[in-house]
Amino acid sequence: MISAILNYPFMQQAFLAALLASVICGIMGTIIVEKQMVSLSSGIAHASFGGIGAGYFLGIEPIIGGFVFAIITSLSVNKIQKKTGANTGTIVSMFWSAGMALGILFIFVTPGYPPDMTSYLFGDILAVNKTYLWIILAVTIVVVLAIFSYFNYWKLYLFDEEYAEIMGIKTKAFEIVLYVLVALSVVILIKVVGIILSIALLSIPPAISRLFTDKLINMMLLSGIIGVIFNISGLTVSYYLNIPSGASIILVGTGFYFLSLLGKKIFTRTIE
Repeated sequence: MISAILNYPFMQQAFLAALLASVICGIMGTIIVEKQMVSLSSGIAHASFGGIGAGYFLGIEPIIGGFVFAIITSLSVNKIQKKTGANTGTIVSMFWSAGMALGILFIFVTPGYPPDMTSYLFGDILAVNKTYLWIILAVTIVVVLAIFSYFNYWKLYLFDEEYAEIMGIKTKAFEIVLYVLVALSVVILIKVVGIILSIALLSIPPAISRLFTDKLINMMLLSGIIGVIFNISGLTVSYYLNIPSGASIILVGTGFYFLSLLGKKIFTRTIE
């Protein structure tokens, strides 16, 4: 594996993408889990398929189209829910279905041979190119700066929104930024594990770190480290067994979660 990373550019790009994805998982995954936005994030991922299809139709980078659709979906769900009081799950499912349907339609009307959408549905980190690598780097920088520049404000907003508003924090602005960051984070992970599995990559590391700490910064750091472990492990398994990278990464992560549960249970019994 190490020799492959040193000798093959595609492995170097996959390795860097795995590291950057882990940073995003650590920060935004923790926020998504703590803010109970897992269902919304899953809906955003599926809705972004419409933008990916539009990207192919318009001849632009598909992920850019995915960003546009994801941000529109994220902000629209939030606004519609606040205006109408409708169930968030119902609104999300509507955008989810519409996005997938639009994606299929755009791909159908795209001239020439239809593109292979497998890597977007199920992920293929080994197919990450330099363009995508620059995009994921840009998103990682945006996430890190946006969260850690105002970290104390974020903590207050995430855990006690009403008190944050009383303290003079512009919670509406934080809410908009949060929904945009969630949209960007979900879409950028699509190439790593795919639309179907992206939410697992965001939720499994925080779920594991939550077993051992409840402090926000520690959860983010531990989630990032855990993300690195099973992203690289899944990449290694995928490389040697020649199986889909997205599936191997998620299966490694799931196995790691159950091992963590077992380990914590044994440790708890030991100290008792």
